[in-house]
Amino acid sequence: MAALGALVKKAWSVRRAVVLLGAPLALLPVLLSLPAKEGRCLYVILLMALYWCTEALPLAVTALLPIVLFPFLGILPSNKVCPQYFLDTNFLFLSGLIMASAIEEWNLHRRIALRVLMCVGVQPARLILGMMLTTSFLSMWLSNTASTAMMLPIANAILKSLFGEKDTSKEMSRENEETQAPLQQNKLYTVPTEMQFLASTEDKDLAEEKEITSDVLSDLKKEEEYKNNIWKGFLISIPYAASIGGTATLTGTAPNLILLGQLKSYFPECDVVNFGSWFMFAFPLMLIFLLMGWLWISILYGGINLRGWRAKKSNLRVDAEARAREVIKEDYQKLGPTKFAEQAIFFFFFMFAVMLFSRDPKFIPGWASFFAPGFISDAVTGITIVIILFFFPSQKPSLKWWFDFKAPNTETQPLLTWRKAQETVPWNIILLLGGGFAMAKGCEESGLSVWIGGRLHPLEGVPPPVAVILITIVIALFTEFASNTATIIIFLPVLAELAIRLKVNPLYLMIPGTIGCSYAFMLPVSTPPNSIAFSSGHLMVKDMARTGLLMNLMGVLLLSLAMNTWAKSIFQLGTFPAWANIHAENATSLLPAVENVTLSALNKI
Repeated sequence: MAALGALVKKAWSVRRAVVLLGAPLALLPVLLSLPAKEGRCLYVILLMALYWCTEALPLAVTALLPIVLFPFLGILPSNKVCPQYFLDTNFLFLSGLIMASAIEEWNLHRRIALRVLMCVGVQPARLILGMMLTTSFLSMWLSNTASTAMMLPIANAILKSLFGEKDTSKEMSRENEETQAPLQQNKLYTVPTEMQFLASTEDKDLAEEKEITSDVLSDLKKEEEYKNNIWKGFLISIPYAASIGGTATLTGTAPNLILLGQLKSYFPECDVVNFGSWFMFAFPLMLIFLLMGWLWISILYGGINLRGWRAKKSNLRVDAEARAREVIKEDYQKLGPTKFAEQAIFFFFFMFAVMLFSRDPKFIPGWASFFAPGFISDAVTGITIVIILFFFPSQKPSLKWWFDFKAPNTETQPLLTWRKAQETVPWNIILLLGGGFAMAKGCEESGLSVWIGGRLHPLEGVPPPVAVILITIVIALFTEFASNTATIIIFLPVLAELAIRLKVNPLYLMIPGTIGCSYAFMLPVSTPPNSIAFSSGHLMVKDMARTGLLMNLMGVLLLSLAMNTWAKSIFQLGTFPAWANIHAENATSLLPAVENVTLSALNKI
């Protein structure tokens, strides 16, 4: 097995080298078959897309390629490329990441999670609901990966109290020790086969099997099957809830902010999307999807038994639920009384959310109306709150200290130190956002977006509601194999031009595309939360595929319903807006010239 791991590692290195060196050469025909500037921009975009999909380079490193390639290829000067990496949208996201670091620093997220679980009860279906509600709420403010990584240990502790340790056979343990390290180094996880999975549960009762009557044996098998299903349901619900919850706020996941940044690039006059308007649209959608997902997972994995819901519980289950209740209470008591720092973080977190929501909620004037129009953005609001975290004391200040000259002059620790922020904030995501904005700017300045729009004539006859469903399906399938952030960076320029061609509000297509790329439920490699849950070893690929297929379908249908109902009034989707009309007029005036250059270039080949 060690040799197999080494072989996989070597094959991965060879594939990376082939992609790194072969991709630039394989894409050279793009430079020859298109007009000069558009062809060069498309070459860079396809190269970045290939590197993102294959992860031949780290995602953040690939995002830096426009800084090098755009100036060298004459697409954009450096002084226009580099500012895209620090737009106000990046600072809004940075403020959310810093707030998340402060919450994690003082364990406020754990206190919230355990408190919710104490309220919902310890029956499996209720616990799954509690896990999903808590994970989705945390994922609205923390990253999806951090929310999943925080909730899985809590879920494992509860599962062990309910069912005991989930043992594995010695042979399987030896295999895992030999193969898991080299495979996980390359983001590959071992997939337990059906025989290995069943072997882990058969060995325990082998010695007693002869002495047990057939009735008791049948009950034990049912209980073992019930245990395995509940275990899977718990583990699979957490990454799904994280992905769903991240769509509810602009700062919840990177694709939402990429939409905001690209809207400002393509349609500078568009001001209908902000934290408040997005929350009013996405939060109800998140709640509905979360409840339907909970019903599906609970029914599929035995948390809710439609046939025997009136049946009396066995003593084993009653005892297990009592143990789980005690474990949750014990973990909560270990946190101790609420500290001053936790109270302060909760207050600033509450202010963070309220001020972002109320800045410009659209249906009423927001507090930003008291200042000069256009000067206050969501980034200003977020950064204002998080700056306070770096000097506000973590211990309750005493007025007596000011008048006691003999008191020691000790420095008070703030709620968040810069060293902690440096260690916990995922700075690579900031670079990834910047790469997406730089790519969008290159498409706009080079005329590539106009060229793409000229190739979308066959889609002009598609009814807009059908286009929404098709777009969501295509992007949801594409993001099963590629990074969510990379997916939306690639598709948003195309969706913007398609909306112009269809004469519909660009948000009508761009919002479903953005949210759809978060609906990646079918494969372990689809998202980092899926990979984290799968690496526990208790889930198989077929479990995620079976559960995720219906989750994807539900997400597509619910998103289509939302776009054609309450989203229309929030984003004024029923009309073709003036800010999009200006862009359409500019594109129409440029299109004939682009087409003539294209034809002349093709005639030369």
